[in-house]
Amino acid sequence: MTEPPPAPAAPPPAPNSVRPAPANQAPAGQMPGRPVSVRATAAGTAVSLLLIVAIVLGSRFLRDFDSALLPYAVASVFLAFGVAYRYTVWISAPGARRLFNRGWGSLFSRANFRKAPTALPKMIATYLGFQKFLGARSHARWAAHQLIFWGCILAALITFPLTWGWFTFTSGSGSGPGYEMRIWGFKIIGFDSLNIVGWLMFHGLDVAAVLVIPGAAYFLWRRMKDRGAMTGQRFAYDLVPLLALIVISVTGLLLTFSSIFLHGGGYEFLAVLHMVSVIFTLIYIPFGKFFHIVQRPAAVGMQLFKYTARQDEQVFTCRRCHEPIDTGPYVDNLRATMRDLDLSFDAWTEYCPRCKRVLRGNAYLSQVKKGFK
Repeated sequence: MTEPPPAPAAPPPAPNSVRPAPANQAPAGQMPGRPVSVRATAAGTAVSLLLIVAIVLGSRFLRDFDSALLPYAVASVFLAFGVAYRYTVWISAPGARRLFNRGWGSLFSRANFRKAPTALPKMIATYLGFQKFLGARSHARWAAHQLIFWGCILAALITFPLTWGWFTFTSGSGSGPGYEMRIWGFKIIGFDSLNIVGWLMFHGLDVAAVLVIPGAAYFLWRRMKDRGAMTGQRFAYDLVPLLALIVISVTGLLLTFSSIFLHGGGYEFLAVLHMVSVIFTLIYIPFGKFFHIVQRPAAVGMQLFKYTARQDEQVFTCRRCHEPIDTGPYVDNLRATMRDLDLSFDAWTEYCPRCKRVLRGNAYLSQVKKGFK
């Protein structure tokens, strides 16, 4: 066989006529029911209200809430709204919806856990945590991405609880050196601010900044030097996130420098600049390149979906050369998505990349070049 089976021909519509869609059927590529924007707005509003309630309760009815951090808390509420809104819009598309259903279904599947109980922890560690797939592309890119990833994780684990009033550091004497770290009002640990543990407690954000700066600087340098990266890059999508990370990290380190070595000189200006850069980045996250952080867990579920199918030896082979392509359920999922999008060439998913090129070349020689021999 040299060509995929042709799709059955549909009768052509009458001239100047439009075939009406069934009353209960949504247009191709959209979910039925209310418009996507309405559902996305409702989801964003619900998540924002839940976060506000969590802030009020977690700070013990604002008793532990620091009013100086109010702009950061407001920005985090906008972040929650934007993430829920964008996520709802994202999973409304057929391809993303199938990825969402298959991915999260595999993550919480008892059958998958029984087949491979250690697969999920390994994939979370290797695919989500250490991102080993990036190492196959470039070791330098992998290292830079790891610096940014772990630096941002550390910063988020410190910043958000402090901003929401969930973390507090109290001293019995009012000025140290002994401090207590409390979460939701409960004492977790006591430490001396003059030893290494205390220094790390109070300078965790500085450590995060030191990790982020070289990683972001590498990617910024690559964006300016690598011809392949420069070809398709966009300023707002590719460069602004890196610049925002660098500005946040540098201004955060300068705040520490000012308080230690300059006796607070220029601290107010740096604090405002740092606050503006953080707020801008938090609002930007749902609608820019950083949104892939939210999408990644569903991709982990899809990797688990493919892994368990391989464990069951559900491997799909190319119809022409009979070489393995992917798992059978994954190919079926791809074909179904293409049908949802009204793409009439879904049969091509049953061929490997090499055979697709061969078939296209043969079709070009036999059809397009036929009259030019």
